Parts: sequence; structure tokens; C-alpha cells
Amino acid sequence: MKKLYYSAFISAIIGLALGVFYREYTKLGGFTGVTTLSLLHVHTLVLGCLFFLIVLALDKLFALTNQRQFLAWFICYHIGLWGLVITLAIRGIMQVNGTDMIGFNHIAGTFHTILGIGLIWFFLLLNRAIKTEH
Repeated sequence: MKKLYYSAFISAIIGLALGVFYREYTKLGGFTGVTTLSLLHVHTLVLGCLFFLIVLALDKLFALTNQRQFLAWFICYHIGLWGLVITLAIRGIMQVNGTDMIGFNHIAGTFHTILGIGLIWFFLLLNRAIKTEH
């Protein structure tokens, strides 16, 4: 359970910091266009902080952390989440600097896929935990 709490807490801190970074970095660079930096704040707060708070509550109800595959899922989800956040940040910085590299989308897409697998896997773990409970 502590892993879930710390994941939510760290995601909240990073998400808030990324919101400030987006605002200040684009202002400093005089950038007024659209950039993926604007996505970082919400992605981190929702897919990190809010998601792990919900998982924490569900763990309290259904003992998710006792599931055999929980640790593997936890690692997979984090790889997807933080890989996505990092690639969005790099691409956003490149956009602000005027050096956008379109091929970079494939890397971010790969992390989106890993995150999607993690979400589906989570529902399978939750289903198994609910069945075990009753």
C-alpha cells in the first residue's frame, strides 16, 4: 500500500511542477503556439496521482497488492506512464525550441501502448481480486 501512496504523492508533485514548467518555459521562450508540454500536467495528475489514489482505495477493499502479478503490473504501468511523460516533455521542449521531430511520435506511441496494456492488466487484476473476495 505504501508503494501506491508514494506513487500518487510523487506524481502529484511532479504533475504540479510540470504545470509550472510548461507555463514558465513557454513564456521564457516567447512561445505562443501549441505544444505537448501542455499535456504533461494533466497526464501526470490524472494517470499518476488520481489513478494511484483510486488504486489505493481499491487495494484497501480488495487486497490488490496480494495478487500474484501485482508487482509486474506496477512496474509495467510505471514504465508506460513515465516513459510517456518523458517523451511528451522532450517533444514539447523541441517544439518550443523550433526543432520538432515528428518521428518522435512513435516513441511516445509505444509508451501509450505500454500504458494501455497496464490499464487493461489492472482491470484483469481487479477482476481477479473481486472474485477472490466473494
